[in-house]
Amino acid sequence: MKIKVLAVGKTDDKNLQMLIDKYQKRLRHYVKFEFEVVPDLKKTKNLSFAEQKTAEGQAILKKLNSADYVLLFDEKGEEYGSVGFARFLQKKMNAGTKVMCLIIGGPYGFSEEIYTRANGRISLSKMTFSHQMIRLFATEQIYRAFTILKNEPYHHD
Repeated sequence: MKIKVLAVGKTDDKNLQMLIDKYQKRLRHYVKFEFEVVPDLKKTKNLSFAEQKTAEGQAILKKLNSADYVLLFDEKGEEYGSVGFARFLQKKMNAGTKVMCLIIGGPYGFSEEIYTRANGRISLSKMTFSHQMIRLFATEQIYRAFTILKNEPYHHD
């Protein structure tokens, strides 16, 4: 299985990016992993939040293939513990999922087209985090899941 994370906009914080890169590098030991940035929209001053979400949604849809299994990081999504998330990934691998695409939206969330396209939603917490922080948390949790599946000592119960 290949795991692809799509995130709207680049990471401005060099420290965050350094940590994301660290987990990306580690993940390549376990799975084909790709982190792709959907460019920020330009000239959004005259666009409503809904118009921005629609435009971002169209840019995201261009990055997806019809066979991709798509999960959105969304505050109303299903919450997993780390072990439960690892089991979820294992089930998807066992089911023959070729590409799992996890999407981190922009600051205003997702368009209806993206919600319709998605196969599911995941919430990392009941708290709200910046979409910048979610990148690090998501990448680290994917790495943690694979160490759990391989019975490696990274995760402690």
